[in-house]
Parts: sequence; structure tokens; C-alpha cells
Amino acid sequence: MTNKFNRWGIAVAGILLQMALGAIYAWSVFRTPLAKKFHWSISQVTLTFTIAIMAVGFAAFFGGLWLKKSGPRVVALTGGVLYSAGIFLASFSDHGLWWLYLSYGFIGGIGLGFAYIVPIAVMVKWFPDRRGLMTGIAVGGFGAGALVTAPIATKLIQSVGVLQTFAYLGIAYMIVTVASGYFMQNPPDGWQPEGWAPGEKQLVQKSAKYFTFAGALKT
Repeated sequence: MTNKFNRWGIAVAGILLQMALGAIYAWSVFRTPLAKKFHWSISQVTLTFTIAIMAVGFAAFFGGLWLKKSGPRVVALTGGVLYSAGIFLASFSDHGLWWLYLSYGFIGGIGLGFAYIVPIAVMVKWFPDRRGLMTGIAVGGFGAGALVTAPIATKLIQSVGVLQTFAYLGIAYMIVTVASGYFMQNPPDGWQPEGWAPGEKQLVQKSAKYFTFAGALKT
């Protein structure tokens, strides 16, 4: 049985994973350097981020189904590897704009979509006594990723160039996402925090009507 220390360790791993993934929102620091280096327009460069976010939506949908079937660890690790690889491969964008779209946009976005759904789902299961707190922390970690990455990426771009910055960040994200993704696992069946049990004071809302998958889509 996992003790209190271990569930907080899983929470820390989830936050680190979210921070690495949230770094994608620091995309704005790459726009001007890329546009100047390759004489692309800002709108052409910005389309990369649009592709990534669209890929996130589709990947998160299928990742949720996969998560339920195979468990969080495999989804987190796969997502982390794809996300990091996409950013690393963006360092070869001198091949053309299409390569940037494919690497950072599509591959990175697919990986982000897979991995993003895992920490929240896992942390809520480990903290049924602090569901709101852990959800807020997980989402906050995602937002903090851009806050931390933006100044680091800016300094790297100034010192080694924008393409090399993609390579460095891709390697860093690979280390963080794989290490933290390994700890993403659900608690054992029937597990609950020591000294805690669902009671009348806990507000648990249940729908009076149960929906099939097709029925839920229709709503």
C-alpha cells in the first residue's frame, strides 16, 4: 500500500509533468526569431501553435479512452516522448516551414494531448480528500510552465540561436516527462487515504440519469 509520502511524491511528479507540457504556451518567444531567420511571416510561424493546439484536442480525446484501457503510465510516457521529440525535431526546421508544422505542431501537439490528461486524472484519484486543491495545483503547474520557460528560452535564443534552443528544450523536456511520467499510476482498488472515508459531509454529485457514450455526445 502506498503511504502518504508516496502519494505526495506522485503529486510532485504530476506537477513537474504539467510544467514541462505547459511550456508550449511560451511559443510567442519563438515567433520573431523564426520569422527573422527564415524570412517567414508572423502569421506563418503562428500557424505552428494553431496546429499544435488542434492536435492536443484530438489526442486528448483518444488519450482518455486509451488511459482507461491501458492505465496512466503508458499514456504519460508515450505522450512525453512524442511531445519532447516534436520539440527537438523542430531544431531541424531549416528543412522548411512544413517541417516546423510537422514536428513542433503535429508531433508535439499529439504528445501534449496524450500526456496532459494524465496528471489530473491520477492526482484526483490519489487525493479524494483534496480533489479541488489537487486539480487547481495541476492546472496551475501547466500554466507555470510557460512562466518558467519563456525567460529561459529567450536567453537561449540570444546565446545559441532559435533552432539550437529547440534541441536543448526537447532534451530537457524528455528527461522531465519520462522521469515524472514513470510515477503516474493509479492507487490500488479500494485504496483511500488513512483516516479518511466518504461521508455525508462530502459533497458528491451524481447524475440522476446515466448516459451511453452516444447519448452523452448528443447532449
